[in-house]
Amino acid sequence: MSAHKKIRVLIVDDSTVIRRLLTQTLSEDPSVEVVGTAPNGKIALAKIPTLNPDVMTLDIEMPEMNGLETLTELRKVNKTLPVIMFSTLTQRGAEGTLDALERGANDYVGKPANVGSVTEAMARVRGEMVPKLKALCPGFAPSRPVREKSLVPVNGSNGGADTPEFSLRPKGQVSRIDILAIGVSTGGPNALSTLLPQLPGDFPIPIVIVQHMPPIFTKHLADRLNTKSELQIAEAKADDPLVAGHVWIAPGDFHMTTDVSGATPKIGIHRGAQENSCRPAVDVLFRSVAESYGRHSLACVLTGMGSDGLIGCQLIADAGGQIVTQDRETSVVWGMPAAVANAGLANRILPLGEISGELTQLAKTGRHQRSLVAGGAF
Repeated sequence: MSAHKKIRVLIVDDSTVIRRLLTQTLSEDPSVEVVGTAPNGKIALAKIPTLNPDVMTLDIEMPEMNGLETLTELRKVNKTLPVIMFSTLTQRGAEGTLDALERGANDYVGKPANVGSVTEAMARVRGEMVPKLKALCPGFAPSRPVREKSLVPVNGSNGGADTPEFSLRPKGQVSRIDILAIGVSTGGPNALSTLLPQLPGDFPIPIVIVQHMPPIFTKHLADRLNTKSELQIAEAKADDPLVAGHVWIAPGDFHMTTDVSGATPKIGIHRGAQENSCRPAVDVLFRSVAESYGRHSLACVLTGMGSDGLIGCQLIADAGGQIVTQDRETSVVWGMPAAVANAGLANRILPLGEISGELTQLAKTGRHQRSLVAGGAF
């Protein structure tokens, strides 16, 4: 896609009002063109070959062929067309959206509810939808950054034409790691579904995760991941003790922090101001981890749009901690990990399938056969 070509969008929703609202809202952006609409998945699938959209927005509950059925059929013949679910932020909507992500949807935007006016609803949709359209569509995704200083091939590659290269921060002498903090956004549920089951049940340190998601969604995500992993995974609550082999996901609309001031390290939860337009924000968690654990920190930045986590990674790097990021090829959107890689903060940049081994090795460094509760003596 050239820099001047508009993003061609196909809107699929059984509500005439929603189709009209979304068409009007997206068409106000000069980089977007709504090329068609459809009231259900069956009609949408028939239109795709003719309209040739760059991205599709998809409702879940529709007659004849719903969103989940549509995704299943679409991915049989088209693995690459980006799909953004446009769903309600309810218990049922959360379950349906997570099902859709598992079936190949790339991202989601919540339908506006409890807003004062149509104008406000349109502004909210535009603010969330348009950046995701641009991030998911070729030519509008963040370009591969260019660095002026000497480059080091990632993973020891020969640095071919399609291989991104960045200056890696030397590991140096790795201190004992006492906590793993993960930041992730777009593409995160599937990335976590791959990564966490690959970690052993006796993983020797606690894991704290910020996944950009609204309330309700994070609880459902944690419950789903818990059924797939040997680790104990739950949505975080205030004062949960940070125990080895357990994973806590920040609750939607709350920041998560770590507190090592007492006898047992624990989780903090608060509703402070948004950072990077996010709550929970990765930077809030990473900053807290850097302050609490210093050189004993391990951060991992996975797929996601934007640069949330960059400032926190700088603090962790300054404290002597370790940082691992996901590579471009396996990321749904290479924004957050790219920001960290381009800043020269990553110790390793790895494909998603190789990250679990690296994290496990780092977590076990300096540990002998002993039981661990997070924190320990610094």
